[in-house]
Amino acid sequence: MTGTGEEQDGAAERDGPLWWERRRGAALDVGLGGVSAVECAVEGVSFAHEAGVPVAVGVLFGIVVGAALVLRRRWPIAVVLIGIAVSPAAMGFLLGVVGLYTLATSEVPRRITAILTSMSLAATFVVMYMRTQGDVEADRTLVIVLSGFVAVALTVPPVLLGLYIGARRRLMESLQERADSLERELSLLADRAEERAEWARTEERTRIAREMHDVVAHRVSLMVVHAAALQAVAAKDPVKAMKNAALVGDMGRQALTELREMLGVLRAESPKPVPAMVAPLVPLALVGSFEDGPSLEELEALVGQSRAAGMAVELDVRGAGAGAGYPAPVQQTAYRVVQEALTNCHKHAPGAKVVVRLAHRDGEVAMQVENGPCDGKADEPGLPSGGNGLVGMRERVLGLGGVFVSGPTDEGGFRVSAVLPVR
Repeated sequence: MTGTGEEQDGAAERDGPLWWERRRGAALDVGLGGVSAVECAVEGVSFAHEAGVPVAVGVLFGIVVGAALVLRRRWPIAVVLIGIAVSPAAMGFLLGVVGLYTLATSEVPRRITAILTSMSLAATFVVMYMRTQGDVEADRTLVIVLSGFVAVALTVPPVLLGLYIGARRRLMESLQERADSLERELSLLADRAEERAEWARTEERTRIAREMHDVVAHRVSLMVVHAAALQAVAAKDPVKAMKNAALVGDMGRQALTELREMLGVLRAESPKPVPAMVAPLVPLALVGSFEDGPSLEELEALVGQSRAAGMAVELDVRGAGAGAGYPAPVQQTAYRVVQEALTNCHKHAPGAKVVVRLAHRDGEVAMQVENGPCDGKADEPGLPSGGNGLVGMRERVLGLGGVFVSGPTDEGGFRVSAVLPVR
């Protein structure tokens, strides 16, 4: 089977019978076949007289030959060969012209198209020459020129038109395929952009939850510890009770200040949206800025707050002390790790001795918070734990390409260690 370009045009919605892709194509071919059959039947009468056979035979032969045009889409080569074969009988004009046009529009190799076109041209020239030479008395050169002109007129135009239509149809199919391909790529890009947007939203929700946890949990934990101490000494030591009450007030104000700062960032005007075509190629910025967060310079004050709450905390800083020159994300992450570790000490190790170590190294900063076993004398503060503290610390450290390790010590305490690259 040899498909033509006309077969391809509408393959996506095939509704025709047999080998036809569409019904209108079948109707067109049947109509052309009927017209060709009538033409060949009329020409079959002359052929019967010349061949000396009954007229009925000549008419029947013409009908069969002309009806072969119905097969032009399925077997264009066979239709052209039939037209060449019956050319000596001077019949099949429509069959030859339409057959050559269909052959040129089909996917048949150009070599075969050229051979069959040459055969049809030669056959038409010979038949025209023989008939013209026998019918009229004319100069031989004139007969040759006339025969050649008729042969070219009946052969070349349909072939050229078919080649043009076939090339145009293939070009349109190619453009349609490219358009479909671009549409698929745009759909994939849109899907990727949506996935990245969803990922960014999830990451931002996680980041906000982590920030809220770090800010609220630490401040409120200190407030609960101070409130418990205030309750214990309120009647015995009014001076100390007043001091604890002032500390509780300071903790509350600091917590409110940090919460307002975070809410201010969340309410800030959003940046201009990135076009959908560019969104998959542009890193999505998370809401909020590290520049407004805490730094390593505030670590001493952080430890002092825990000491004021009654915790025995030792701060050990080693190295060049280049914390002020670290990027803001590094400083904030280091501060939050120490802050959350101290919060866990307040929750789970009341009365234990805590050591906070900070080491400035070449290209990295290391921090470690280690508490010993509880002394058994301090009361449990009764602080709730959501189990997100260690998870948040790990996410922060790994997000900057650092290393995070946590776990119990041999002495019965707990240790949190982290190393962050400063570049």
